[in-house]
Amino acid sequence: MGPSTVLLILLGYGGVSTASHKLQYFIAVTPAVNFTSVKLDGEQVEYYNSNITKVISNTAWTKNIDADVPDYRESVRARISGEHKDLQHRLSQAVGAANHTAAHTYQWMYGCELDDDGTARGSDQYGYDGEDFISLDVKAGVWKPAKKTYVTHKWDPDGHYALDQKRYLTEQNGLKKKCIDWLRMYVFYSNESLERKVRPEASLFQKHSSPEVVCHATGFFPKAVMISWQKDGEDVHEDVELRETLPNQDGSFQKRSILRVPAEELQKHTYTCVIQHSSLEKELVLPVSERRILRGRRNTFL
Repeated sequence: MGPSTVLLILLGYGGVSTASHKLQYFIAVTPAVNFTSVKLDGEQVEYYNSNITKVISNTAWTKNIDADVPDYRESVRARISGEHKDLQHRLSQAVGAANHTAAHTYQWMYGCELDDDGTARGSDQYGYDGEDFISLDVKAGVWKPAKKTYVTHKWDPDGHYALDQKRYLTEQNGLKKKCIDWLRMYVFYSNESLERKVRPEASLFQKHSSPEVVCHATGFFPKAVMISWQKDGEDVHEDVELRETLPNQDGSFQKRSILRVPAEELQKHTYTCVIQHSSLEKELVLPVSERRILRGRRNTFL
């Protein structure tokens, strides 16, 4: 991807559709650790904590941002670090907490949404020691305390912070990247990743003397996969345990299904495991007769 393409991505994201996507930040400042989680459509993209002082990615596609956008990860780290300090200072001023760094926990949750028709929305709310403290009415650009008893005049004396946050959450393509711009960037790169298809590697195995036959698929992308069993060409639903789909470190996924069947049944009938995935032109059919038999303690975890 050349420099001109990167510039287009940063300024307008090349007409990328962002149908009802949401970007959320969850920030906590505690006596033990300062932590931030960044989520796109409910899935964690990356996180930061002050003990390791670096941004950790949970998705493989953020590596493409690193390659295309200079100092991306450092800019994220610096912004998060600044937000931790701002949150701590602003809340301690508003509540008048003495020695606040040693005794209190501050929370901040904010984010933005963008529909495919261009409608932008934002949310911004703060917590103090596990309770709601204040939130922003983004449309009106004013703060609303959670309780009338809260003294909030020191929170935003001149109202500039409310207007700044409103602009940050709902505007886009300004001189400085705003929430919607970050959202568009994440959607662009995640969509680019979601378009790829990787076929699963499949295997069948059984521990010696066990009635459980395992059908295992791994390395596939995207996440959706179907694993089923057949007996003499007919679907089998009883004595089947389908495990949850798990992520691999490279961003792909793995899943297994376990069929419990007596040895005499395996001799009398033809059993197969059937795997269906969007990367496959036709389903994978694995005959149970070709399964591996595992022996020894080293395989007991299976």
